[in-house]
Amino acid sequence: MGGTKGEVEAEELRRRNGELEKEVEEMREDMMRMWRRLQVAEEAEERLCSQLAELEAESLHQARDYHSRILFLLDQLSRLSPSASSP
Repeated sequence: MGGTKGEVEAEELRRRNGELEKEVEEMREDMMRMWRRLQVAEEAEERLCSQLAELEAESLHQARDYHSRILFLLDQLSRLSPSASSP
């Protein structure tokens, strides 16, 4: 028949051990996939931060240029005031 009670229990334990080893391997594979996705996300975050810093620097430069241009135009307008153009 099936053997002694101890043999049946040992076979059941081996079967269950195999199932658990398979589950552990699946968990390990899932963890590796998640770790790879995390690496990709971290690299993307670094690129985005770098791009944001570049855009911030560019916008600051543009704001300074616009400010200088406004000051120049205000100076030009003040030279064209009615008191300056009266004969």
